[in-house]
Amino acid sequence: MNNTLGKLALASALTFTAVAANAADNFVGLTWGQTDNNIQKSSALNRNLNNPKLDKVIDHTGTWGIRAGQVTDTHRYYATYENLSDSDSGLKLRQQNLLGSYDVFLPVGDYNTKLFGGVTAGLVKLEQESKGYKRDSDVGYAVGLQAGLLQDINQNASIEAGYRYLRTNASTEMAAHGAPKAGSLDLHSSGQLYLGANYKF
Repeated sequence: MNNTLGKLALASALTFTAVAANAADNFVGLTWGQTDNNIQKSSALNRNLNNPKLDKVIDHTGTWGIRAGQVTDTHRYYATYENLSDSDSGLKLRQQNLLGSYDVFLPVGDYNTKLFGGVTAGLVKLEQESKGYKRDSDVGYAVGLQAGLLQDINQNASIEAGYRYLRTNASTEMAAHGAPKAGSLDLHSSGQLYLGANYKF
């Protein structure tokens, strides 16, 4: 319980930090992308469940996200929430991300087009919801980097394309109903190509 409370406190601190920049405009945004996950299975899981294809369930999965933060001409701070889930052959996994990010801008040509790059830290929740198995979930830490291109459309609106890489230690277990633990799976890393739209106010 204390560990869970500590993780929730960290998430709150990251969210506060992400919107705490001074002398900046507020912005909100939506993102859509494709997440590629590196899920590693324990040898016990492979042996007991005949090598289930859990590493493919939420790989190449469409991902929606919402974000809010503050932005200046040179940098931005923002918090992002993302949710993705998928199923395959009765196996189902869900991933939720709560992230705080910081980007620095580098103008290209004029100030309407910018390269950006930055760092991200936060929490990742991995849930195992497969049919016939006990539900299980875990919250892990995540750290990563992102980079991309941002294009201002007008004074308030912008679009962007980017890539983000996260390392995480989220892990969950599998056990059939009424049976002992069969093994575990770890979300080792996530990579996401995404498109985003932002509105500044």
